[in-house]
Amino acid sequence: MKVPFLDLSLQHKALREPALAALAATYDATRFCLGKDVEDFEKGFAAALGYPAVLGMNSGTAPLHVACMMAGFGPGDEIITAPFTFISSAWGINYVGARPVFADIEEGTFNLDPAKVAAAVTPRTKGIIAVHLFGQPARMDEIMAIAKQHNLFVIEDCAQAVGARYQGTPVGLLGDVGTFSFYPTKNLGGCGEGGALVTRRPELHTRARHIRVHGSDRRYYHDIVGGNFRMDGFQGALLNVKLPHLAGWTRRRQAIAGRYLREIRLADVRLPDQPSYGQSVFHQFTIRHPQRDALREHLTRREVGTDLIYPVPLHLQKCYGYLGYGPGSFPVSERSAANCVSLPIFPELTDAQVDHVIASVNAF
Repeated sequence: MKVPFLDLSLQHKALREPALAALAATYDATRFCLGKDVEDFEKGFAAALGYPAVLGMNSGTAPLHVACMMAGFGPGDEIITAPFTFISSAWGINYVGARPVFADIEEGTFNLDPAKVAAAVTPRTKGIIAVHLFGQPARMDEIMAIAKQHNLFVIEDCAQAVGARYQGTPVGLLGDVGTFSFYPTKNLGGCGEGGALVTRRPELHTRARHIRVHGSDRRYYHDIVGGNFRMDGFQGALLNVKLPHLAGWTRRRQAIAGRYLREIRLADVRLPDQPSYGQSVFHQFTIRHPQRDALREHLTRREVGTDLIYPVPLHLQKCYGYLGYGPGSFPVSERSAANCVSLPIFPELTDAQVDHVIASVNAF
C-alpha cells in the first residue's frame, strides 16, 4: 500500500467546482487586491477561530515582517527566537535591521524552552518570537512572564498552528501579535501565498492595517513608512471556500495523531509530547529515533512517505554564520535535526493507510 507524505490533489479535487466558481466570481468582479473576498475571509476567519479582527496579507512571511515593524525593532536590538523552525520565523528580525538571538527548544514539544529564553535576555533584548511548531502551542505563560519582567514585545508565529489553543485561548492572542501562513501545505492552505495577522490590541491592528498598504489609510496620504503586504482577491476567494472545512480537517488530523500516539510502539522511538496546557492541530507528526535514516529507508521500502523537516537548524545555516554560533550551541535543536522524521498526517488519509504507517513503523 502506498502512503504519500502529502497529497494536495485530493483536497483540491474535492473542492474543484466551488473553488473555480469562486475564482470566476472574483475575476468577473475584478476584485484583485484586497476587496470583498479578502474582507469576507478576514471576518470568517475571525468568527470561526475566535479573533477580534484579522488582516489578510500576501504571504506567511509578511505578517512576521509587519509585526517586527509594528514593534519598533531596529538596529542594535536583539530578538529571541528558536533555532529549530522554518527560516521565515527569523526573517522579520533581519528585515528591520535587528539581530536574531536563538534560544534552545524543549525535548518534548520542539518549542522554545522558557528557561533558555530567560538566560538569553540582555539589556539589548527588545522582543521574543515564539513559534508554535508543528501545531503544538509553546509555553506561553512562562514566555509572557519573561516578557513582562523585561518589557518585551511578543510575536506568536502561528504559521503551523491555525486552530490551536493554549489553555483554551486561540494562539495569537497570548502575545502582542499573532501571525499565520496559508501556504498551500498548511492546515488551511491557499493556492499560492497568503498570510494573516491578529492582535488583541486595537491600536496595533490599526497600525498594521496602515503598514499593509503603503503606510496609508487614505489614498495618496502616507502617515508612516509602510509596505505592500496586501492579500490578493483570488487567495481570499479560495480561502473562503476552504475555511468551512477547517474544523473537520483538524479533527481528522487529531484523530490520526491520536492513533499514532497510542499505537506506535517501536523501541527507542520518541513521540511528540502533548502537554495538557495546549491543544495541538498536528500540522506535522514528527518522531525521533537514533537510527532515523535507516528508519526512513525502511519506510520508503514499505512505500510510506516521510520528510525531514528542518534538517539544519537556523544557527547552522550559512546566512546566519555572522552570528557566531557553531555546532554544540543548541544541543536539543541539533539532536532534533539529526534524529527527526515526520510521518504522513493529512485529513484525506484513509484508516487503512494509517494502519499501514503504524504497522510499518512498528516493524522496523
